[in-house]
Amino acid sequence: MTTTFELLPRDLEPYRAGNVGIPYVHRFDSGRPGPHVLVNALTHGNEFCGMVAATHLLDSGVRPRIGTLTVSFAHVEAYESFDPERPFDSRQLVHNLNRIWSAAWLEGNDDSPELRRARELRPLVAAADHILDLHSTSSDVQPFWVYPHFERNGRAAMAIGLPRVHLVMPAGLGSGTPVIQHGRHGEDDHHGVALVAECGQHFKRASGELAKRVAWRFLAHFGLVEGDEAGAPEDAREGDDAGDAGQATASPPRRYALLRTHVIKNESFAFTRPLVGFETFAEGDLIATDGAEEIRAPCDDCTVMMPARRAIVGREGVYLTRPLP
Repeated sequence: MTTTFELLPRDLEPYRAGNVGIPYVHRFDSGRPGPHVLVNALTHGNEFCGMVAATHLLDSGVRPRIGTLTVSFAHVEAYESFDPERPFDSRQLVHNLNRIWSAAWLEGNDDSPELRRARELRPLVAAADHILDLHSTSSDVQPFWVYPHFERNGRAAMAIGLPRVHLVMPAGLGSGTPVIQHGRHGEDDHHGVALVAECGQHFKRASGELAKRVAWRFLAHFGLVEGDEAGAPEDAREGDDAGDAGQATASPPRRYALLRTHVIKNESFAFTRPLVGFETFAEGDLIATDGAEEIRAPCDDCTVMMPARRAIVGREGVYLTRPLP
């Protein structure tokens, strides 16, 4: 299948030095009381929408009215390995940078580019009150939030408004610890909000536009910038829910609870039919096989998210969810 590229990498060398002693990390303190908000891009090297939003904030000189704004490019080493002939391979180099944020990984003896970078970024993530981690998807599906099922996260995602689909995790991801659950952000009694925004397909221009809008709304929600998009630079206000598969502006939010994350065990892993995401299955329907194991729908209206493009042992094969009222 031919991949169409509307978004491609740009040179990030001008952003390397940063200003906090960590490469590709930029921090701006207003000098006034307020929250510390982190906008994080490129947790995965081929998810360019975050790069678009982060460079936009830096290039347009956005500064916080209150509190502190930090903008980071997480995995530039993977980003720089991008090859349009193999556009999905630069997601990671060894480990998934968005699954290793537990003490066991960060304080263990294993080594990889991702672990080195996570250890470098750990103080930054721990210091942030609120985190927006910008991502994209391999398939062209409607954008969606992902977050631990804490009331504070759901309340903020609903108030921000875009995207209008929510994937909540009552019991975590099930395949590792993501950035948004590192340390106190994974605790029920923490005050801070930590959200992933999946902004659309990796290489679509609309994904970058939506990432800019979501980042602006996130900052506005916590008071770091004024208003909704009214005060945003003009090119952060384009479209409505960019890339959201034609959803109407007034469409009500849809919420799903993560029931199970299946991690692939065999190269023979296969779906019973082609899937891109958001397909539904009745209880007991066969969704995929993984060697001798059958992956069946655990409930009626079971909705699959982020089905794997190809079978890679040790990586997620599919997320099984159920709709929430």
